[in-house]
Amino acid sequence: MRRALATLPLWTMIIAVLGLVALIGIPLITDSFQTFQFANVAAFVIAIIGLNLLTGYSGQISLGNGAFMAVGGYTTAIMAHRLGASYALTIPLGGLIAGVFGFLIGIPALRLRGIYLALATFALALSVTPVLNNFDTFTGGHVGINLKPAQPPLGLDLSNEQWLYFVGWAIAGLLFVPAALLLHSRTGRAWMAIRDSETAATANGVNIAFYKTLAFAVSAFYAGVAGSLQIINTAYINPDNYSLGLSLSLLIGLVVGGLGSIWGPVLGGLLVVWLPYFAEKASGLHLGSVSFGGKPDIGFGLLLIVIVFFAQDGLAGLVRRGMARYRVLRTRFRVEEIGAAQAPAVASPDALEELPVGERDHIRT
Repeated sequence: MRRALATLPLWTMIIAVLGLVALIGIPLITDSFQTFQFANVAAFVIAIIGLNLLTGYSGQISLGNGAFMAVGGYTTAIMAHRLGASYALTIPLGGLIAGVFGFLIGIPALRLRGIYLALATFALALSVTPVLNNFDTFTGGHVGINLKPAQPPLGLDLSNEQWLYFVGWAIAGLLFVPAALLLHSRTGRAWMAIRDSETAATANGVNIAFYKTLAFAVSAFYAGVAGSLQIINTAYINPDNYSLGLSLSLLIGLVVGGLGSIWGPVLGGLLVVWLPYFAEKASGLHLGSVSFGGKPDIGFGLLLIVIVFFAQDGLAGLVRRGMARYRVLRTRFRVEEIGAAQAPAVASPDALEELPVGERDHIRT
């Protein structure tokens, strides 16, 4: 693990430190609603990390990870409401149970790939809400299940929103690290080999069945933990929360945040939670005689089109290109600065003749 940690790029370390400082400061300068929204961002970041491992790195398109969030959410709701279990216990159990479901679904998914796998998981997402409503004595049906709000322990001087914020982001950080290390391990290389070419991966000794089902299980585990956190944040669960829209939101967050990028899920989680809010705010704007009042979905769609147009490989790719451009300009500036400083010393023909051939030709050109 220490060797895998040492392979992480320097920029990754710097961004992680800056992100940690920002995360600590956010709940101190925001109101309760904004803090609650950022707590929900943490849950979506965890879910999108899992989907990124499955789709972005192992190449298995999934439109049904919202179903795994439902497993985690109802595990927490039923255990806390009916058995009186603590929330801290239900979060890992929700992830483990969802992981088992993901593994079981991953077995028949071995026979599918590409668009056919996407259609199969699409059917899974469509069936979640009707199935949960059908077992209303167990799930509460359309009425749902109300939970007790989570309270800060040990008399901590924090509001409920601040406590949930810190818990959510602490768990997101704990799950982000093993995901990053996993991608730099043999398992991550096997997933990427399968994504690029299953034939080549098999020829190099990669166990396709094992690594594909493992990707489903790990992705479902992350989604289950996210579902548990989401329900603890809202203190309420309803089958209608797990419609197709949730699974599509996860996919949108993954693609727009940056498919196959370790930082993409963080940007995708922010987008999934905050973009609909800003789209609703923007729906009241008027452009001459044109108004989208009361139609936030139009603004949401337009904002997505703009983001995809300017960031075709996601927001993470846009940031990566900007950083690469900055490094190129910085290197060019340093070369010009060094050349200007050395010019007087090598201006004479005698000085030029004393330099190595390669450096002499470079200066002359």
